[in-house]
Amino acid sequence: MLTTHFVPGTPNWLDLGAPDIDDAVSFYAAVFGWTFQSAGPDAGGYGFFQLDGRTVAAVGPLTEEGAGSAWTVYFQTPDADATVKAVEQAGGSVRVPPMDVFTAGRLAAFTDPTGGDFAVWQPGDVQGLETVMEPNSLCWTELYTTDAAAAKDFYRSVFSWGHQDMPMGGETVYSVVSAPGGGKDDDSGHGGIMQLPKENLQAGSTSEWHPYFGVTDCDAAFATATDRGATVLIPPTDAPGVGRLAMLRDPAGAPFALITGDPATA
Repeated sequence: MLTTHFVPGTPNWLDLGAPDIDDAVSFYAAVFGWTFQSAGPDAGGYGFFQLDGRTVAAVGPLTEEGAGSAWTVYFQTPDADATVKAVEQAGGSVRVPPMDVFTAGRLAAFTDPTGGDFAVWQPGDVQGLETVMEPNSLCWTELYTTDAAAAKDFYRSVFSWGHQDMPMGGETVYSVVSAPGGGKDDDSGHGGIMQLPKENLQAGSTSEWHPYFGVTDCDAAFATATDRGATVLIPPTDAPGVGRLAMLRDPAGAPFALITGDPATA
């Protein structure tokens, strides 16, 4: 389960790279009731999505050449520079080398060996998100990957994650991942890793981390999102023992998911 008591290896930040900040703010305000607070004139347009005055995510302009709109999941690290070495030793690559963000903290961004982009946040003045596991906030992270076995080995090496493999019928296996010290008998799971099906691979799907946002009514949030221009990846669907979920791309193409229920109960 996600918490704001961040420990190394758990999600502690989330931001959206968007081609048009105003459009993104308008869309997510309609779907989740978020407001926007600029990080200031020196932040290059970057700012914070807030709910009841607490930061639930962030948004900024696209900064990498050729990048498409996407959500980036950040994992807590006590030392971003050391994480660079761990990523490279495990076969990943560095997209953004460690850099200080004023006095807020230090970040670095990477690509795992299967092509999934992610980042790390070394806290300074800003520890991380101020709200998770509440309606209209982050409640789960999930990697759809071209090679689940390679992905699990990589993240275990970099973050010392544990994982619990859960058969879902046929050859499909869902792996719930947890920070060091977590086990299958507690609620320390903070995300999942899932192999992309053959049909998705044949269609050209690539590895992607997706955020899940908890909502009180999956169908109502889904309807609002599609009315505002989101495209459907998975329509509202019941997941036995978990809840009701849907997956979409926002109007600029960034994938995200909605869920009513608790993914950690999977």
